[in-house]
Amino acid sequence: MKPGDPDHLRLKPFAKGLDRPINLTSAGDGSGRLFANEQDGVIRVIGPDGAVRAQPFLDIRSLVLSGGERGLLGLAFHPGFPEQPRIFVDYTRVPDGATVIAEFQATADRADPASQRVVLLIPQPFANHNGGQLAFGPDGYLYIGMGDGGSGGDPFGNGQNTRALLGKILRIDVDGAPASGQAYAIPRDNPFASGGIHPGAGAPEVWSYGLRNPWRFSFDAADHDLYIGDVGQGSWEEIDRQPGDSRGGENYGWNAMEGAHCFRAGCDPRLYVQPIAEYGHDQGCAVIGGYVYRGTRQSILRGVYVFSDNCSGVLWTLQVDAGRLAPKVVLDSGKSISSFGVGEDGEIYAADLGGGISRLVAA
Repeated sequence: MKPGDPDHLRLKPFAKGLDRPINLTSAGDGSGRLFANEQDGVIRVIGPDGAVRAQPFLDIRSLVLSGGERGLLGLAFHPGFPEQPRIFVDYTRVPDGATVIAEFQATADRADPASQRVVLLIPQPFANHNGGQLAFGPDGYLYIGMGDGGSGGDPFGNGQNTRALLGKILRIDVDGAPASGQAYAIPRDNPFASGGIHPGAGAPEVWSYGLRNPWRFSFDAADHDLYIGDVGQGSWEEIDRQPGDSRGGENYGWNAMEGAHCFRAGCDPRLYVQPIAEYGHDQGCAVIGGYVYRGTRQSILRGVYVFSDNCSGVLWTLQVDAGRLAPKVVLDSGKSISSFGVGEDGEIYAADLGGGISRLVAA
């Protein structure tokens, strides 16, 4: 094996005893802790030794409509945490399942459930395809993954409707002066904002579109490229990549296309940004977007993007630094992988619905 080309990975057990963990992140506060969302509305703290703290970091089960693809789906710490004592979550609310992006005040040990400030509320017409990922980009803005609204085939055409907030990656400024009636500001250079490449041609919150269910996405810490795992319909799962110097406005094709294939008869693939990788439903049914490894402990993984599938538990790699993007199977885990996260140590961790957290290790 050579650097950036692992033949096999393994999942080294790190923590256990969680209840359906579906999101992992770190606080960036130097504590070395991981934070895991449990689907029903609890955030758990995992110490650097893998011990799960009994006291929840946040418990909002009374607010969360959980089950299926609903729940407490996303978590992002403000980049200035803990000096900026704010966290942001994405959840589907009781009783109607609408998506709520909310801010809570938090110390290093606990977020105050009574401090909720709703930042953005997006109605959901169906129970599935809620997206859920939150992440602050290298530009300091909050990026939000939104599914197309659910059902099958995108019946309302949200993916291709630039004025809808569903079927998108959104980009908002939670620190800027908000416009009237909003709890956030619009980055002036968003593609459909006043300083963007298509001013007025879509909702100003929209960063990119043509997505079905971007369950998990991540930024490469080295070059800031954005990798999106977009869950497919009946045949294809895909990984999309947006360059770090993008001005936004990419159209990834749904629901005209599924992966690199026409979903609607007569589509023209040249009109859309093609995925960098895909796999068929003979290998899984729901892609779990991952991360490019930029840690220091495993040189064989450096510059490698790792992702998985929730149904099959298979892990793949893409050698993104080397420009070799054919997916390579490196592990059949037998687990229901729900999400990946990166610790402050630069290592990649995986959550599975059985309640475990594992660290990725080159075998």
